[in-house]
Amino acid sequence: MNHLEKYAVIIIGGSYAGLSAAMSLGRSLQKTLIIDNGRPCNIQTPHSHNFLTQDGKAPNEITALAKEQVLNYPTVTFYKGKALQGKRIKDGFEIGTGIGDKFQAKKLIFATGIKDEMPNIKGFKACWGKTVIHCPYCHGYEHKAQPTGILANGPGAVHLAGLVRNLTGSVTIFTNGKADFTGEALQKLSKRGIPIVETEVKALEHTDGILENVVLADRTKVSLKALYAKVPFVQHSDIPESLGCEITEHGYIQIDQMQKTSVANIYACGDNSTGMRSVANAVYTGNLTGAMVNMELVGEKFDR
Repeated sequence: MNHLEKYAVIIIGGSYAGLSAAMSLGRSLQKTLIIDNGRPCNIQTPHSHNFLTQDGKAPNEITALAKEQVLNYPTVTFYKGKALQGKRIKDGFEIGTGIGDKFQAKKLIFATGIKDEMPNIKGFKACWGKTVIHCPYCHGYEHKAQPTGILANGPGAVHLAGLVRNLTGSVTIFTNGKADFTGEALQKLSKRGIPIVETEVKALEHTDGILENVVLADRTKVSLKALYAKVPFVQHSDIPESLGCEITEHGYIQIDQMQKTSVANIYACGDNSTGMRSVANAVYTGNLTGAMVNMELVGEKFDR
């Protein structure tokens, strides 16, 4: 049977950003619903790092404790399921789920994250989040002084090379095709002993996601312990765009300094709206978003 209930705020996405926003709202006595399907983008990552008090913890440990603490606030409710549709109604928005349940709220917060698109390289997906990694701050220390690769091209590869070269003296860039570097960049990479491999990457040899070799199209193998990769992504949910939220040229939900999207009463936080992809930043932006939404709700009542 379909279910319809009204809230002050619906948060779509119940990982770090969504739970952080919910805590701010719960402590402000706002009736809040979190909708989450339990499939975070870091589901394969064994350990989370660079987040005070939680360094080295498994991601699901952090979210389990966070959820327990957030749900101690009686105005916060958690719904396990997938939000599939969103529409405007007279006093706000209505969200429909995969099994036909419907919920209404004055304000929406999207903490839906992004979905990484894996390249057509055998073994890549199995290694993603373990030894094929995206962030030197999140994972670099664990691979310090190890043979490391960078699967990227152009300015993004050069940026990563500077960060990774600080952690290890053995760095190789795999452009997976013709290199696209300025003369200045080539000189900089050469000076620091960073070779560039243009041959196409065909496969990653690994054991249970632990990288061993990069296999090239000419069957050459390069032994590595870690590979940084810049992969394309898409928004994990299409509801924000369907409601009119603007998307930036880089694919993120456009927000202002208060985490507001281009649509009134809709906010976004976490990986879906920033390139700073980390647990710590997701918690921060979620905390800020919850406070901003509460301030708006309180103001609407107080100023009547």
